[in-house]
Amino acid sequence: MSNRERIIQIIDGIPDSRLLYVVNILESLRSYVAEELDAISEQPDQLDLYMIDEAKKINDGTTVSFDEMLLKDGLSYADLQD
Repeated sequence: MSNRERIIQIIDGIPDSRLLYVVNILESLRSYVAEELDAISEQPDQLDLYMIDEAKKINDGTTVSFDEMLLKDGLSYADLQD
């Protein structure tokens, strides 16, 4: 069963008196998905490229574990309990 068929099956089980809520949710989701697809397809502009370059200057790609971060700041797990 496709996702579309599953959605139709779910909607078929909802009383007509409640479909307004479903319509509103689906319209919101459609807008969200369309915005996400548009954002993915957009090419970075000059500001984006500048920000990426600046981030690369201060981030060499290394990571720090949570334990290392706590140790660096002089904290322990017990300090986080409050």
